[in-house]
Amino acid sequence: MTALPTVVSAEEWEKARAELLTAEKAATRVQDQLAAQRRQLPMVRFDDYTFESPTGPVTLLDLFGDHQQLAVYQFMYTGPERFCSGCTHFTQQVTDLDGLARGGVAWATVSDMPLDQMRGYWERMGWTIPFASSAGTTFSADCGADGGFLLSLFLRDGDTVYQTYTTGSRGVDRLLFVNNILDLAPYGRQEDWEDSPAGWPQQPTYGSSGR
Repeated sequence: MTALPTVVSAEEWEKARAELLTAEKAATRVQDQLAAQRRQLPMVRFDDYTFESPTGPVTLLDLFGDHQQLAVYQFMYTGPERFCSGCTHFTQQVTDLDGLARGGVAWATVSDMPLDQMRGYWERMGWTIPFASSAGTTFSADCGADGGFLLSLFLRDGDTVYQTYTTGSRGVDRLLFVNNILDLAPYGRQEDWEDSPAGWPQQPTYGSSGR
């Protein structure tokens, strides 16, 4: 039988919830401070690159479209006919690109996967997210992904592109809708790296050592 949270009175629950809320508000203030610190980051000039897309060659500059800002998720290439489960999980949750565009940010998913492999996977998964193949370029290494997964932010000033921010590992994880909701649920993500009470359902998860 799966263990259950302790049952307490309404008054005891309100007290415990209030204590947690204090910690949550403190964490929110820290996140606000980090966001402000990100906005003060300097930027570095970045070379343009030419990728392969379903419509033909596209440059990094092209991926901006009409926007000044660009978010690029680098989908990890794990080999022919193999697909990173974590990147798949992330990509499944990339939605409301129109809302992102209204905030002045374009989106593209780039991978060292060959274009035909990407195209086939996109069709199989039913994704409509813009994508391009960086196979044969140094884009992944130059961004800092170096064959892994990474989220990068870019800013353009005319035809000049700058890299402003990158994040990987838990920095990408915190953006996921499903994971964030699971973090609010009684049993959490049910993964073996979590600090959960004895008896909580848990199972091994990929990447647990890197969390």
